[in-house]
Amino acid sequence: MRMSLFGTLLTFVAALPAAAQEAHAEPPKLLTANGGLMFWTFLIFVIVLFVLTKFAYKPITRAVEAREKALEDAIEGAKRDREEAARLLEEHRRLVAQAHADAQRFIVAGRAAGEKVRAEVIEHAHKEQQQILERAQREIQTERDKAIVELRREAVNLAIRGASKAIEKNLDDETNRHLVESFLASIQPIGSGR
Repeated sequence: MRMSLFGTLLTFVAALPAAAQEAHAEPPKLLTANGGLMFWTFLIFVIVLFVLTKFAYKPITRAVEAREKALEDAIEGAKRDREEAARLLEEHRRLVAQAHADAQRFIVAGRAAGEKVRAEVIEHAHKEQQQILERAQREIQTERDKAIVELRREAVNLAIRGASKAIEKNLDDETNRHLVESFLASIQPIGSGR
């Protein structure tokens, strides 16, 4: 409604100079001053200025001020965003550096733990090897002692059989066995330092 009233008013005001000129039906001279035309032009200018001031300049001014305010707010927001981005970037760099340091620390700790486990495994293997060797030596010694005892027993039996055939005399088997065993016990075994 406001725009249609404004449009009607502008049409009316624009038609006034043409109506004033038609009243003077003589052909216009371009370089001569026409008082009526100047009056109506000035009057139209004042009316248009009043209408524009009343209805157009205030909304336009408010719109421009609102736009300026929005731009200032946007600039301030951009500054805040840039400062926040710089702070976040710095925080991110600090966190990356800390993560890198933590990773290095974990790697060093992992290597140390690995070396410790490796040393423990090697030590355990050496202990097991030593135990196996000692057990094998004990078994060998036991088997050797058993073999010596068995060999002595066989030697006694062979000696008694040989002696009984050689002497052909009937001696008590138990006495002969005792005699030969004491003799063999007095002999040092070969390869022993006893």
